Amino acid sequence: MTFGPRWTCPRCGRAFAARNQTHACGRWDLERHLDGKPEVVVATFWAVVDAARAAGPFELVPEKTRVALHARMSFAALVPRTRWVDGHAVLARRLESPRFRRIETYSTRNHLHAFRLAGPDEVDDDVRAWLAEAYEVGMQRHL
Repeated sequence: MTFGPRWTCPRCGRAFAARNQTHACGRWDLERHLDGKPEVVVATFWAVVDAARAAGPFELVPEKTRVALHARMSFAALVPRTRWVDGHAVLARRLESPRFRRIETYSTRNHLHAFRLAGPDEVDDDVRAWLAEAYEVGMQRHL
């Protein structure tokens, strides 16, 4: 399946797979999410980003409440907190794991899997596999 060009919001400049995609229009800095966070939280954030980069190229899109990992569409997001990083990966299937804090099903091929990581050592083979699978969703290869 081939897709047309992404639509770019004329107000904020963000690119989307779908025209007129609903979003919080605005521009935020990555530093706003990381400033003042403990070193272990920042290291965990970058460990997740590095693990996702192994799947392929994407951009980090700082938003008001999270940092999206965006390929053709967003496939994961991270929220650095005071003692950990909350995140989620969007998979085309529901994957049961005790490491997921919750799973939200939006459609048959759109399942948000929420997780929490307290240190970079928790970015293991499981997390790398979730991100690799989510990247395929972000590239819309699951369609």
